[in-house]
Amino acid sequence: MNKDMQELLDEARDVASKAYAPYSGFKVGSALRLSDGKIISGCNVENASYSLSICAERSAIFKAISEGRKDITALAIWVDSDKIFPPCGACRQVIYEFAPEIPIWYANENETVKTTMQELLPGAFML
Repeated sequence: MNKDMQELLDEARDVASKAYAPYSGFKVGSALRLSDGKIISGCNVENASYSLSICAERSAIFKAISEGRKDITALAIWVDSDKIFPPCGACRQVIYEFAPEIPIWYANENETVKTTMQELLPGAFML
């Protein structure tokens, strides 16, 4: 893993500590890099009405979009858990919409996986 991806994973781990996850117990952080090197992060925020929750990946992407940025070049996801898992289906679709070609790393304390959107979501829905 290169230095830039390690920096993204470190940021994702740091922001995971800010997650609000009383229902799932999984604190997740995400960090994305923009073309100028800027890092934008987000964490999951759960709600008793589950459909109103937001995942860390979408939190970071929507934050970038709200700042007028769509030039995402890489994404890292960290989960504070013994289990490791890739982005959920909703996040996969959102990532594909804004950054279909980027490298994606997801990790926990024990494991790191590198993947792409083509591997995670073949045949993604696009207009």
